[in-house]
Amino acid sequence: MIRALHHVQLAAPAGSEPLLREFYEGVLGLREVPKPPELARRGGAWFRGEGVEVHLGIEDDFRPARKAHPAFVVDDIDVYAAKLPDAIPDDLFPGYRRIYVSDPVGNRIELLQLV
Repeated sequence: MIRALHHVQLAAPAGSEPLLREFYEGVLGLREVPKPPELARRGGAWFRGEGVEVHLGIEDDFRPARKAHPAFVVDDIDVYAAKLPDAIPDDLFPGYRRIYVSDPVGNRIELLQLV
């Protein structure tokens, strides 16, 4: 029986960790958590928030996820929309306000707020 989702894994190109930190910590408000030493040697970064964990792993032949995406529930979507001027609003999901953004390496991210 599945009890919970532990994390979402996204890919990123080598050397993108500073940009990832700026976005996932600075914009989304997640905090970086240390990777186990053996995994840290591979690069990438892990981020955590309340009930949410995102792992970004380095992929040599990186291509961003443009359709598949994590969706994060937020308290105030307008705060994020103000921080992310390129956000694309979408009202097709009844009961939610939502926006789509791309992280700094092009992965699609959905932010949604219950209405």
